[in-house]
Amino acid sequence: MHAYRMTAAGTARMVELPAPRPGPGQVLLQVRAAGICHSDLHVLDAPAAMWEPPFTLGHEICGTVTATGDGADPELVGRQVVVHAPYGCGECSRCRAGATNDCDRRRSLPAGLGLGVDGGMADEIVVDAARLVGADGLDPAEAAALTDAGLTSYRAVTGSAAHLAEPGAVAVVIGVGGLGHMAIGILRARTGAHVVAVDTREEALELARACGAQTACRPDEAAAAVASASEGRGADVVLDFVAAQATLDGAGPLLRIAGELVLVGGAGGVLAVRKPGPLPSGASLRLPFWGSYDELVETVALARQGGIRARTTTYPLSEVTRALEDLRAGRVLGRAVLVPE
Repeated sequence: MHAYRMTAAGTARMVELPAPRPGPGQVLLQVRAAGICHSDLHVLDAPAAMWEPPFTLGHEICGTVTATGDGADPELVGRQVVVHAPYGCGECSRCRAGATNDCDRRRSLPAGLGLGVDGGMADEIVVDAARLVGADGLDPAEAAALTDAGLTSYRAVTGSAAHLAEPGAVAVVIGVGGLGHMAIGILRARTGAHVVAVDTREEALELARACGAQTACRPDEAAAAVASASEGRGADVVLDFVAAQATLDGAGPLLRIAGELVLVGGAGGVLAVRKPGPLPSGASLRLPFWGSYDELVETVALARQGGIRARTTTYPLSEVTRALEDLRAGRVLGRAVLVPE
């Protein structure tokens, strides 16, 4: 089978591998779609390997079960599923509750499938049956995007539920990319907040409006837009899906007193936290990572109900290099997704 493998620090290529076989409690998936994330670029660009290669990239996975190992339900064969990919020790209380994304041993483990252990940028993959969430009837590319772009955004938004329940709440989404456009849909489906979307690209602002943002503007217009939407109070929640220096510098001044800043992106910006400082008094800061198994179930359910929909740009698996180049250059609208031929 074909697989796009991290073979050394800064090096990845398409290789031929033997077809995998499921072990006890596992299933074999024919991969239908595998999303591409900026996290993949971070892994590829790291000066030293973040995890020991080789491993197959791809942590957003939708596939069809084609075989089961001992102990896995044989009735899964033929089902379309998505995969909860965060990796954990399996022993701590958080892992036992399905929150492998918050594993107590996170610092010493791979982040997830495709991020230190074999992932889904391949024709086939073997995964534990316990990771599966049913996705029959959903478009495979859109379903794959739910497992990180959707799940991470879901946790980012729902974790701010108390702030977003404020009367006349305003939420700012900085960066309308693979995750940001999903967050807008989740905000509209789950809250009554006025959504202000901020991006430098006109096509991204058009996508924001299509996803339900009441206001979409460029960064130099954000302060005035938030002031107008909030009657001068500021935003109850600012979700930064970029977290570059420029976006972090601009996020704090948008916040309401005792508002919440949620950093989701990983573009290398640095936020100085001090009192007094760039954040208003009473402000809180969250750094959510991915989401739990139960939150993925809820994210998929929301997609089934029509509450959210991933916008995708698809590429054949054989064109993964072009897809990564497009993502790096900012040419991808929505989520980039690979589809095995």
